Amino acid sequence: MSPTLPPAMDRPHFIGIGGAGMSGIAKILAQRGASVAGSDARDSETAQALRALGATVHIGHAAEHLAPDATCVVVSSAIRDDNPELAAARERGVPVVHRSDALAALMVGLRPIAVAGTHGKTTTTSMLAVSLSALGLDPSYAIGGDLDAPGSNAHHGTGEIFVAEADESDRSFQKYDPEVAIVLNVELDHHANYASMDEIHESFETFVGKIVPGGTLVVGEHSGARELAARVAGREGLTVVKVGEDADADLRIARITPQGMASEVTVCLGGREHTFTVSVPGRHYAHNAVAALAAGIALDVPAEDLAKALGTYTGVKRRLQLKGTAGGVQVIDSYAHHPTEMTADLEALREAAGDRRILVVFQPHLFSRTQELGREMGEALGLADASVVLDIYPAREDPIPGVTSALIIDAATAHGADVTGEHDKDAVPALVAGMAGPGDLVLTMGAGDVTDLGPRILARLES
Repeated sequence: MSPTLPPAMDRPHFIGIGGAGMSGIAKILAQRGASVAGSDARDSETAQALRALGATVHIGHAAEHLAPDATCVVVSSAIRDDNPELAAARERGVPVVHRSDALAALMVGLRPIAVAGTHGKTTTTSMLAVSLSALGLDPSYAIGGDLDAPGSNAHHGTGEIFVAEADESDRSFQKYDPEVAIVLNVELDHHANYASMDEIHESFETFVGKIVPGGTLVVGEHSGARELAARVAGREGLTVVKVGEDADADLRIARITPQGMASEVTVCLGGREHTFTVSVPGRHYAHNAVAALAAGIALDVPAEDLAKALGTYTGVKRRLQLKGTAGGVQVIDSYAHHPTEMTADLEALREAAGDRRILVVFQPHLFSRTQELGREMGEALGLADASVVLDIYPAREDPIPGVTSALIIDAATAHGADVTGEHDKDAVPALVAGMAGPGDLVLTMGAGDVTDLGPRILARLES
């Protein structure tokens, strides 16, 4: 199957083309034959991977980067109004397209699976992409993280299935019309865009309302997801499939057996048990895999085949990714930045590590999130043996007076945790190398650039 290019997207210009969501759409368009161009604040392996596909990638933002023949400009919610390329597009009358509208256009004519939830979207989308590919179905996919190499976050396939990570942070997931939607969990986050849980539930209900007639909603056993299922129960033309360990689950998890840095998962379906391996530790990753299984079954993929294929998933970058070992110390990287994610990853590592010490380098992400959830972040760090907390990574936000990493450090200390604050990121490798000993496990954690510290810590441990 070879879908045609969406209207006006044969010569798109992406502002922030190196971002996880933007680069995936750019890659698919390039693979479909579009003349792709864009810009990013800095060069990266992702930018280089796009150039290898024929895309033009400028470094820095300037009005002259927008080509005279550009047919549209693609932006995300992170692009500010004063961006010179955005201003040039508006001055010249070039259509401005939000990233979510571009992704929605790429799904037209295919059978979309949209994966949503406050946590676990990237992992679950990746599991589906890998397992469906292993079965020879060649799905298209757009993921918020790289599978195994820069630029591997997206693919234009020849099959009829399109698997997409659906972002709730700015309500952009309401643009999609999936045949199958997964909602893993529903929690309060993205405080700059949502004022209450009621607003979040309303947003997720709108997303579910876009499922095509005859489609399927897969929900995890998280209380917020189950409340969503109750809210949409009885909606005509919608099948709701509950997954989890609860007795009322339609696809029930019978057993999760830890096996070091992996798990063996057994599910009950149609009176039969299916057992498969999940190559990352922790119950939440096992639940993600079962949600992926349910979504594939909803698109008529044989359950036994898909269960086996899920065993070929070997992880995605920044989701408990092993960066290396030096001096007897393992260094692992995690994207976790919400207290629920932090707790889940630390509990998974605690189970896998046994008696080994766990040392965390945590970088808070966003001032608004830290203001609302700093105390819970500090409590989560109590699961580590010791932690180093960096300054807040601002991303798209301006500082909020009085909101600093001290909110997290104070909360962690109040719960008896061993926490050290460090303002100088460059000082962390030496600091951590002095704390760690043979057999210890170091976890770099956060959604910002803390990931860059893993290789530097390893180098210091080797010196």
